[in-house]
This record gives sequence, structure tokens and C-alpha cells, in this order.
Amino acid sequence: MQFTQITDTGQNLITAYAPDHVAVNGVRHFQSLILRPDGLLADWPVRAVEELEIEAFDWLRSAPPEILLLGTGTNQRFPARSVWRALRVEGWGVEIMDTAAACRTYNLIMAEGRTVAAALIVPAQASVTGHQASGTR
Repeated sequence: MQFTQITDTGQNLITAYAPDHVAVNGVRHFQSLILRPDGLLADWPVRAVEELEIEAFDWLRSAPPEILLLGTGTNQRFPARSVWRALRVEGWGVEIMDTAAACRTYNLIMAEGRTVAAALIVPAQASVTGHQASGTR
């Protein structure tokens, strides 16, 4: 799904999404990632929601978001209760949805000027298939 760029703000925008990648500012990422308007963790080591531990979100603690969007792949899936509880303790508003919905929502919340972060899971199967099909990484 190709997105229209909202404005040229110099911030990280999600410009496209497919099951095997997320494009940020036109650059395709074939692995899971975390992004904020002013930062990008391009190789987040989480490949499935079952792998999530609270430490996976450490990168966000230096500049905590008001809202954290967790994109869980092609379907909405919830992390373990311990992870969910720990995220709520952080004081962030946490929304869990499939990755496509998280991509769309990230751009909208960012355009409102709110502090948002998106932790987007690109499933291991999808990223392997996409990587082999495209021949790039």
C-alpha cells in the first residue's frame, strides 16, 4: 500500500507498507523496526509478537512517546500479559493493531504534532520471502 506524503517536514514518515516491508521516507525496510518522527531503529530484533519482552522497548526510554503503536504483523495479536502490563506502567498510551493499521495511524498522529512512536513487526516469514524476491536488503 503506497501512502501519500503529508508534508516535507524532515521527520520520519511511513511512505508505504506491504506484508514484507515498511518504507520510511521512501526507503524500504525488510525487517521489524521502531520509529519516531526524529529517530529510527532500523533493525529491531523482534520477528513475532511471541518474542516480545519489555526490554525490546528500551530504545524508546531516552525520549518516551506519548503514544506507542505496536504493529503486530498481518493480524492484530496481543503480547504476553507481562509485557502488556509493563508497557502500561511506562505511562505511554499503547495501541495494539496489525502493522498496516499502525502505519496509517502513525502518520495521522504525527501530523497532529503529538509525540508518537511505532514498533512495527515485519514477520520473519514475510521478511525472508520479500528479501529473496527483491534481492535487496
